[in-house]
Amino acid sequence: MKLHIFNPEHDIALASNLANFTAPHAGRQLRGNLGFLPALWAADGDAVLVDDVASAERLWNVTNKKLKNRSQKEVTFITGKQPMDFRQLTAVDVWGWDRALKASLQRKGVDASLLPSDDYIERVRQLSHRRTAAQLLPRLRQEGTVGEAFECSTIDDVNLLLSRYGHVVVKAPWSSSGRGVRFVEADNLQPNFGSWLHNLLLRQGSVMVEPYYHKVKDFAMEFSADGKGHIRYEGLSLFHTANGAYVGNILATEQTKRDMLSRYVSLSLIDSICETIVNYLYLEDYCGPLGIDMMVVRENDRLLLHPCVEINLRRTMGHVALTLSPVDDGICRVMRITYSNTYKLSLRKLHHSLT
Repeated sequence: MKLHIFNPEHDIALASNLANFTAPHAGRQLRGNLGFLPALWAADGDAVLVDDVASAERLWNVTNKKLKNRSQKEVTFITGKQPMDFRQLTAVDVWGWDRALKASLQRKGVDASLLPSDDYIERVRQLSHRRTAAQLLPRLRQEGTVGEAFECSTIDDVNLLLSRYGHVVVKAPWSSSGRGVRFVEADNLQPNFGSWLHNLLLRQGSVMVEPYYHKVKDFAMEFSADGKGHIRYEGLSLFHTANGAYVGNILATEQTKRDMLSRYVSLSLIDSICETIVNYLYLEDYCGPLGIDMMVVRENDRLLLHPCVEINLRRTMGHVALTLSPVDDGICRVMRITYSNTYKLSLRKLHHSLT
């Protein structure tokens, strides 16, 4: 029996790098409200760790009823408060591995043989640093693309790039959902930017700086890695963000999503980028899902592709969307994460184009 865990606070936990880490309230609430999500990709007979079994079962039943070809698989929701919960485990599948999650599972009594080593978790953390995306970016650059990224370890380095480009994006090496990201203009500096940058350099050692691009369209490519250096393409993710935070995904066939994207950039360019990622991205022994965020940008009246904005070494909402996407029907749907006192997963038919 495999145990599945939704830990959306993973990126923040990586930034803290603490075994005894307490997620912010929003992260804890998101995990509590949507802890049932792994039931979507769990196999028959698997278990999902949740905060509240009754709530998870109710939300899973509501979600399952909305799905075409309703799943008949049996998934068990557990809280981990009973020792017998973990006796039959054969594997653990998580949103993303970090020190805090491993320590939590150890305290709950999960067998050490089912957990990754501390060295592996540290390798995942280092590969999750935004410099990995910056290092891949030059390999992906070709005609029809744009994108630069620089790692800076001093305030002077940042100021030099700010002077060069005039408008930049400064990013923490590890952060999530728009946190740790500042848009900075040389002639309109935010009053607290200097102190924010100083503290970030002290905590994380460096920052990533990129020229500001006029974004037209967000999307991502989703992959999986086998732990032996091989990467497999899983599908496109067309998503929407607001203030840097994830809002929702298009649920459609791969061909429909390709057709949508072809309105902005050529599919031959998309395919070339995908092939290069599969052939050249090396993630050591990382095993599991990953996503690469991209965007279409407007530059001098041209639409160009930024092929590597972020690399997420974890499961993503794009992977969730792929789990829910139709195989062959012509109906497009939208998957959204909404919030009104609680976080909810919304699945609705698409009545107008979001492209």
